[in-house]
Amino acid sequence: MLCAFCAFSALCGELSAQPMLDPKQMSGIPRPVTDLPERTISVRVIRGDLSKNIPNQPVDLLVNGKAQTVKTDANGRAEFGPLTPGATIKAVTVVDGESLESQEFPSPSQGGVRLLLVATDKEKEARAAEEAKSPAVTGEVVLAGETRLVIEPDEETARVYYLLDITNNGGVPVNPASPFELEAPSGAVSMALMEGSSPQAKVTGKRLRVAGPFPPGNTFVQIGYVVPLSGGVADVTQTFPATIDHLGVIVKKVGDARLTSPQLERQQEMPASNQIYIAAAGGTVKAGQPVRLTISDLPHHSATPRWVAVGIASVVLILGGWFASRPVQDARGTERRLLVARREKLFQDLLRLEADHRRGKIDQARFLARREELLAALEHVYGALDSDYTNPDPAGRAGMAA
Repeated sequence: MLCAFCAFSALCGELSAQPMLDPKQMSGIPRPVTDLPERTISVRVIRGDLSKNIPNQPVDLLVNGKAQTVKTDANGRAEFGPLTPGATIKAVTVVDGESLESQEFPSPSQGGVRLLLVATDKEKEARAAEEAKSPAVTGEVVLAGETRLVIEPDEETARVYYLLDITNNGGVPVNPASPFELEAPSGAVSMALMEGSSPQAKVTGKRLRVAGPFPPGNTFVQIGYVVPLSGGVADVTQTFPATIDHLGVIVKKVGDARLTSPQLERQQEMPASNQIYIAAAGGTVKAGQPVRLTISDLPHHSATPRWVAVGIASVVLILGGWFASRPVQDARGTERRLLVARREKLFQDLLRLEADHRRGKIDQARFLARREELLAALEHVYGALDSDYTNPDPAGRAGMAA
């Protein structure tokens, strides 16, 4: 998904000048590249943002637990290599007492890997703390920067994520005139707050609320929920409480999936991590104006076999309850119990047959023939049970059993 974000940023370049991802979010994550010598790892160390390289900084690369140390150059980069393919790698450095570590990952057998280690910009944090002490005023926030809508469909549902970059462009904290709240669309389930969200955010049921005041700069909130598909189509309609500077949408392409929306100006397909993503961009969406997205032509299973099975199950349960409520004479109990056991076995065989057919484990001809056989047998059993109840004489029962 990180690769998809980078691809999306390139798509948005012609529409708007937006900042890149927060460097802290990328710190320590290995990124395979092809612009380095084979089996080489480049570690870049910065303070706060990409414009603040840290030169002459010792960086330790742990290769299977053994450290190799290289100092960063004027661009804040330290290079290691060539390394043994498959070795366990981890980059470590300490900046002003702050320990920075990368994820562990295997040394590449082809190409290289770039890493970014991001130290805290303490001066920037101090300025932000001073600004936060200022009294809050009534003002506006916008959804800018890294605000994205991400949709990942599968065969029966779609996972929807809102990555919200709530931006206060002023120099003092602000409280919007209306609370920052949104409710997930009708049909959405399992709405939850994602890791990395501001502590100001809270999800209750299907409603998100972000409490003010909003400090100068960015407040990040990320939520996700699930929507069911209907006939291979996912519809998402959402109203946001703040203006979206530039609408951005990323959809994981499944099958022949298509993304349509009257608010998207352009889109294109982009590969990332062995997946294909539809990256789309649009213009400004005013607060209170619904964002409407439709993902169609998604692969899906027909619901007909399921409803057939449910219908059969309902009939069996109703008839079973009816028969169970009828008085049974002791002399006929054994025969009825055998018929009921036969009925239950035939019904279970029918359910298994339907399930195997949905999964493609049985061809159409065998499925139809076996299904006809099972239904005929069930009809015979139900007829025997019914006749056994209405015809109590032994000769009638003997004839029925035959």
